[in-house]
Amino acid sequence: MDRNISGFSKLSKEKKIEWLASNYFENQHLTKETLQRYWNTDAQLQQLHDDFIENTISNFYLPYGVAPNFLINDREYTIPMVLEESSVVAAASLVAKFWRSRGGFRATVLGTVKIGQVHFMYRGDSKTLQTYFEHCKPNLLKATEGLTKNMRKRGGGILDIELRSKTDQLANYFQLHVTFDTKDSMGANFINSCLETIASTFEREDIQVVMSILSNYVPECLVKAEVSCPLTDLVPDSDPETALAYALKFKNAVDIANVEPHRAVTHNKGIMNGIDALVLATGNDFRAIEACAHAYASKDGSYKSLTHCEVKDGHFRFWIELPLALGTVGGLTSLHPLAKFSLQLLQNPSAEALMEIIAVAGLAQNFAALRALTTTGIQKGHMKMHLMNILNQLGANEKQKEKLVTHFKDQPVSHSAVQEMYQKLE
Repeated sequence: MDRNISGFSKLSKEKKIEWLASNYFENQHLTKETLQRYWNTDAQLQQLHDDFIENTISNFYLPYGVAPNFLINDREYTIPMVLEESSVVAAASLVAKFWRSRGGFRATVLGTVKIGQVHFMYRGDSKTLQTYFEHCKPNLLKATEGLTKNMRKRGGGILDIELRSKTDQLANYFQLHVTFDTKDSMGANFINSCLETIASTFEREDIQVVMSILSNYVPECLVKAEVSCPLTDLVPDSDPETALAYALKFKNAVDIANVEPHRAVTHNKGIMNGIDALVLATGNDFRAIEACAHAYASKDGSYKSLTHCEVKDGHFRFWIELPLALGTVGGLTSLHPLAKFSLQLLQNPSAEALMEIIAVAGLAQNFAALRALTTTGIQKGHMKMHLMNILNQLGANEKQKEKLVTHFKDQPVSHSAVQEMYQKLE
């Protein structure tokens, strides 16, 4: 079957679905019904969603949950989370409550510098290029004044432009390395517009601009979040020796992730469970956040944990430091109704405050995972939710669910075992 089509983007949503159904599915009616079931009944809201991306045919829903009881810098928060993985929201809520009674989380923004680059090739003398750059730099800044005017009013704008030679890595390759502060905006469009203006002003016959683009690696846009308490508070109702033994075991789990990349990847994935869920809820770019975080985890030459732990002088300390380039104005944060709701729920934070909240979410998720791994194991909580997913797949009613949950309270959960017990109830 030839499925080549031209002009697909110009078709109506209904016609797009008809083409997909007739070319890829046997039950065309069910296909249309499935896709249309997830359309918003509010036509205006659906049109808003349709305009976010191209070739929209439906909406893909993810659960939107909340984790209460977070105390961050002495301020109370309920954190919105968007994700499909079971037990993440529950774990965040439990950890929030645990640390709330121990002073809560402390978070600090260490920097807000974002980066853009003009990549170009130059085959001439490097000293001549340097002289040209120094002469041209004031003009580069002047050329962007119209773009940066409003950002400068808010205290942001271009911080500096630097000429960098990369010829030791690639012949004839240079770049203009430009730093920005975009305040409460994520600033992608602003940065790229500035870079293109800088590139067109800088380019000449012997300078070939290859591309001008922001970098999602922002190691100077940093935030730190931490928790700490006396060892005796870490393990309630325990003697000092038991508390110390557990704290050291917890620290060993973090240390392992610092030396073993196979473990570090899973360790950091758990951190991103909390971070991505909140990034999504606020309409920010979780792919950029992910890429940046993992690059930062590799900054010392090998892939390591994003969190750190210290057990010293009878105290336990656990912290995270990572780059987060976020926005609270512009983009989907202003367009998506639930993104706006999320920011209102978070008490309309600035971009810096949101950095702190999201870093805390990642730290909380990692603490929950490590606490489970070093005590009862990770599967106990996961299996409870896994059981409910299986029961929903099987179509169990509430009475059947109640009986099967009771049965599997102390039994291993597997699809075959649950299915067998379910069939016995029918």
